[in-house]
Amino acid sequence: MSIFIIRGPEAAGQLIRTAQPLPGPLLKALVHRAIDAGTTVAIRACGSEQELLDALRVADHSRGEVTLLDPGACVNSVRLQRLLPHLHNAYVEVHDDDCRAPEDCLPAGVGERIGVAHGYCAQSYMHALEIALDHLGCSEVGYRVGT
Repeated sequence: MSIFIIRGPEAAGQLIRTAQPLPGPLLKALVHRAIDAGTTVAIRACGSEQELLDALRVADHSRGEVTLLDPGACVNSVRLQRLLPHLHNAYVEVHDDDCRAPEDCLPAGVGERIGVAHGYCAQSYMHALEIALDHLGCSEVGYRVGT
């Protein structure tokens, strides 16, 4: 069982570029939490709309079950919105924005979206992972309390 984290390109003026890497401590926390829950994560940062669409198709044909999707600059992409309903994997939409400056979200009802995580900056990814683990029925694994 795998969870894919697919990050769309970011806009910088007229240029589109690959998203900045996730902060090291956050990446480490994501990987450890996934392992504790009995799953793995695979991360892909995309530099274009086409690369994002291709990554989603590959994830859909792999053994992954949930995708954490940060559409980035492609949030309003008609091509992305047309593709999502045809994918088998559920997804959690992620935005690494601040609650004071929220990013646009994909329209409701586009594909099998099981949640949206935004407003927590980079920690939105951790929130999205918890939504995905809950969906998979393994959110309690790794959080056992002993006496």
